[in-house]
Amino acid sequence: MKVASFIANRIAFNQQRSFSRFIIRLSIVATVISVMVMVVTLALANGFQEKVAEKIFSFWGHIRIQEKQPDKAVIAEETPITKNDSLVLAIKKNPQVVSIHPFATKYAILKTKDEIEGVLLKGLDSTYDYNHLKDFMQQGRFIHFNDSTYSREIVISSYTAAQLKAKLNDRILIYFIRPDGTLRPDKLTITGIYKTGIEEYDKVFALGDIKLIQRLNDWNVTDIGGYEIFIKDYKQINKVADEIYNLDKFPATWDAKSVREISPNIFDWLNMQDTTRNVLIAFMIIVAVINLITCLIILVLERIRMIGILKSLGATNWTVQKIFLRHSVIITITGILIGTALALGFLYLQEATGFIKLKEEAYYLSTAAVKIIWWQVGAICLGTLIICFLVLMIPSYLVRKIQPVKAIQFR
Repeated sequence: MKVASFIANRIAFNQQRSFSRFIIRLSIVATVISVMVMVVTLALANGFQEKVAEKIFSFWGHIRIQEKQPDKAVIAEETPITKNDSLVLAIKKNPQVVSIHPFATKYAILKTKDEIEGVLLKGLDSTYDYNHLKDFMQQGRFIHFNDSTYSREIVISSYTAAQLKAKLNDRILIYFIRPDGTLRPDKLTITGIYKTGIEEYDKVFALGDIKLIQRLNDWNVTDIGGYEIFIKDYKQINKVADEIYNLDKFPATWDAKSVREISPNIFDWLNMQDTTRNVLIAFMIIVAVINLITCLIILVLERIRMIGILKSLGATNWTVQKIFLRHSVIITITGILIGTALALGFLYLQEATGFIKLKEEAYYLSTAAVKIIWWQVGAICLGTLIICFLVLMIPSYLVRKIQPVKAIQFR
């Protein structure tokens, strides 16, 4: 073993100019690029999926409780339900549940002096945790609630503000269609302007006080459109939704829907990124393996005379194989370490500067997001090393075919 290690190190760190030295460097570069691409691809895919999912969850919650309406559009006014405090307490006992908030929506028309725009007003109350939406706020603040009456403040999207040519602190007219079919005008002040980057939301929603919607619909103070539930781990969303639905206190006419059912097209698109990511990683592994196999074959062919001499001196086939396998492992480990270091440097630079820009209308993000999962980085490094080592056993068997007499005479 010591002989094999000594010879392998001498070959690997030989400074003499030769064709094999060029091939070794080329193989290291190929391994560096493959590992770097795999680490960067995983981190960017993780970051992209997480940030887009966070945007949807922040705006909708993870789970919504509403009256069952099979034929109703997902984004539309709700049939009212009555607040159920005992159910809320039972839901809060679930260890995954972070918070639960009532909401309601109502279609409205916003009007300035010269422009008009339709919106779906989403009403919230004072218990709502606006930290979920703080990252979306571009200007201003969220609405302030009154104990005695409804708040005359509204938060609109940057898209709606542009369409209305309105700005922060402007007073705008808002028209609602009451249950009896008459129009009800009101004046509200724009206290905030938000932007999620998700066109389907920015073009449709404005945020206001749920008391205003209750008043317009002639609802009681206990009537709401539904509940939004936020949980700790979004990967448990379907499991928690089923647990809530199966609670004894859960009304038979209500439904608990995960946000995946509200925006299925976005989540299907996000899941497609997994396929693209996996194909790219598989391709990079194949490239690294092919390069290392080619490198090892060239090294064996260039060292045929050395192999012949070693065999004539009594070296076994396995001893000679270990020389080249150790050499290959040195190349692989060097490539893995450099590739990982460059990948992490690139990713930290992206986190710090956001130099990779995206078209927000198409990707829902203005800059590429990064999420480094360390076990994935370790798995890439270890997996690349193991796969390359196992595959490199194949060309190393060429050593067994070499006869000492013919090898010594080989030129």
